[in-house]
Amino acid sequence: MERSAAAIEADPGLGAEAVDLLQRLIRIDTTNPPGNEREAQELLAAELGDAGFDCELLGAEPGRPNLVARLRGDADGPTLCLLGHADTVPADRGEWTRDPWGGDLADGQVWGRGAQDMKDQVAAEIAAAVGLARSGWRPAEGELLVVTTADEEMGATLGAKWLCEEHPEKVRSDLVVNEGGGASFELAGRRLYTLCVGEKGVFRFNLRTRGRAGHASVPALGDNALLKLAPLLERLRSQPDREPTPEGLEFLAAVLGEPVDAAGLDAAVDRLAELDPLLAAFIAEPMLRVTLTPTKARASEKENVIPSRAETLVDCRVPPEMDEPEVRERVERLLEGSGEFEIEFTEHAVGNRSPSRSPLAGAIAETIEELDPGSGLVPIVMPGFSDSHWFRKAFDAATVYGFCPQRGMSLAEAGPLVHGADERINASDVELAAEFYARLCRRLLG
Repeated sequence: MERSAAAIEADPGLGAEAVDLLQRLIRIDTTNPPGNEREAQELLAAELGDAGFDCELLGAEPGRPNLVARLRGDADGPTLCLLGHADTVPADRGEWTRDPWGGDLADGQVWGRGAQDMKDQVAAEIAAAVGLARSGWRPAEGELLVVTTADEEMGATLGAKWLCEEHPEKVRSDLVVNEGGGASFELAGRRLYTLCVGEKGVFRFNLRTRGRAGHASVPALGDNALLKLAPLLERLRSQPDREPTPEGLEFLAAVLGEPVDAAGLDAAVDRLAELDPLLAAFIAEPMLRVTLTPTKARASEKENVIPSRAETLVDCRVPPEMDEPEVRERVERLLEGSGEFEIEFTEHAVGNRSPSRSPLAGAIAETIEELDPGSGLVPIVMPGFSDSHWFRKAFDAATVYGFCPQRGMSLAEAGPLVHGADERINASDVELAAEFYARLCRRLLG
């Protein structure tokens, strides 16, 4: 059930509560490893439980539970899940202007590890859910599910993956809103918000060359595998050809304001690069190809031995639904003519997607336009990996998007802060997100 915009009113205190909750969450160090998410999860469970949610803490390990909170409606209907994770990546205090776990509010910004990824969204989702329940609101149809996971930053083995595989009945959802989208940019005088409709797959592999060992003091005694690796590394400076992925074509068409097909793909990327080079490089290009980034190298174990084997680990990200044979073909095509090599895949995670057009996408578009008149949505595929993957994989019928609106900081400003030093977010964006989630819940569930 969707309610009209006129029937949905703002809660004047909601934004301040979301900002305060974000500060409290940042002050709980959930750096992963080791995680230690329990204190944060208990805080959130207390907030939701006091407002009327049925809360459970479910975990594969005692100190690392996942929070599952449910607010049932008056009649059957869809389950809307507000999804987030409580853990963060590490932070080096010496690199920060402020304490990474201080949760300071200064100059209109909340500082600390997790302010962008993703305690901001968790705080906004929880504050919205608490505010709705505390006001007496209950879904007219369906139910509201709030899930905050552990272990997202280390692969979700104890988090969303574990929940979806071991307790699917607890988190089964029809509509899911998670991280990965909502950053905004302006082009041709219009603000556009990104809607993350999928994640790329992960196919890391070892790229290996072989030679013959020998004493390093006499190079001719051996056949140096490391030297054979060099031209392959050089070839990896380039990338496989662009491909007309559905989301890539739709994104280009939306931002350029004209139809884009496979034949016009390269010209469209060039036009976008002229208008906004960062947008082309950081958003469009990763959606349109397999990407290959060497991150580790290994050769001889001893300084005076010519290596008989050398290898580099390549972080390989691929468009949704592409599987290993297709990935291998693109890698081999790029490296052809650079010498003999072996490819050994070490990770195999096929990316997935949700349709870019759906009732949930429509509701998100209507709600953000209501809060930011004249704005619009553009679909993206996240080059990284999130808990959305596990919900799509577990529940085929679910529509899963990443969206947390942010307009005070542009995409170009916010992007480098994720996992970086001096991570922070405008308090006004936390307030915007909390109001957005409250309105979205009421629009979708009545």
